[in-house]
Amino acid sequence: MFRARPLIPALLAVPFLVAAPAGAQHQPQAATPAEYRAQLSVWERVHGAYARAADAYWTEIAEKRRIRIAKRRAHEPIGAGDYVLTQPPVYSGPPRPVDPFAPPAPPVEHAPIPVIADFLKAADDEFGFVPDLPHSDQAFKRAYAMAALSAGLTRDQVVGVYAFETGGNGSYDTQAGVTAKRPRAISPALGYNQMLSTNTVSLLAEFGNRYLAALRQKAVMLRGEQRHAFDRKIEALHRMIEFCRSIPPHWSDYDRVAKTTRRGWGVHAAVLDVDIGPLLQVQKLVDSVRFARAKGYAAPLTAPELELMNLTGDGNGIDMVMMPASLRARVPTANFFQPHGYARNPVARRTGVVANLLAEIEATMRREEQSQGARDLAAAF
Repeated sequence: MFRARPLIPALLAVPFLVAAPAGAQHQPQAATPAEYRAQLSVWERVHGAYARAADAYWTEIAEKRRIRIAKRRAHEPIGAGDYVLTQPPVYSGPPRPVDPFAPPAPPVEHAPIPVIADFLKAADDEFGFVPDLPHSDQAFKRAYAMAALSAGLTRDQVVGVYAFETGGNGSYDTQAGVTAKRPRAISPALGYNQMLSTNTVSLLAEFGNRYLAALRQKAVMLRGEQRHAFDRKIEALHRMIEFCRSIPPHWSDYDRVAKTTRRGWGVHAAVLDVDIGPLLQVQKLVDSVRFARAKGYAAPLTAPELELMNLTGDGNGIDMVMMPASLRARVPTANFFQPHGYARNPVARRTGVVANLLAEIEATMRREEQSQGARDLAAAF
């Protein structure tokens, strides 16, 4: 996500209402019930007109998305008429007045997003899994580079995504929103390409046998207590995989378990393991590359194109990647978002059209690739 990035959930959020109000004017608080009713009447009239226009706009966005999906499935050409070419309506009227005579509403409490300490404790408690943390971030980078090369990814792709997702200096245990001065996370996203806990659950369910085989191959070279400890990790990973495979294979089910259960939290700790984490993060990028090929895009994905798919999801990403340059300059980014996700993404709103979004991704990559962390990752190749 542009981050601290809530990646796919922010983009695929379901609430189908209207984009967040922008440019609303300050309205003085009513002093009497009559003044409040008058202000509310004005707001209902002005905002009602906006809401109807916004609802019609996002309905058309959804309808044209369905048409494009059907056309791509049937290998039919997609043109300008298959996109909404206007920008979303922007609300510029007064804010909804606050009823000063209503009783105060009870405070809304939101469960805090788990952080690394929560993931680690849940992994140990629920599965007996204690990840092998690297002795240095550079050790994780070397393992990540090796896994990426083995999977067919290029240095430019991997370093570009890392630079964009982490600002060029992220460590293997970077979590979205968490800094030395801010302990609260804004997302469970972890690592070099900011893996969501939902991704971790789904990847273990789908590719778990592959990760077990990779660990067993490493275990052959170990002896004594080191071998026993590694075997215990393999057994714990097997328990995690079996749990992930017990979940109905739907993104919504993976998402619910990953975010709301301690077992889901524990699974996400695998991203921190120096043997498993690189495999998981690389697989997320490889899946995007394979998805593009399956959709008929034969050219190698550039780093900005790969990040576009990582950021918006493979389906929306390939829609933009396969778009002719002439259309990229005309098609609003709103075509690839749900209204709630669009309202939460300032870069999508600021860039306006696909060409500008890609240009901003590339410019950010080139700038952040000069950071020390990005240079260290490049050297690991």
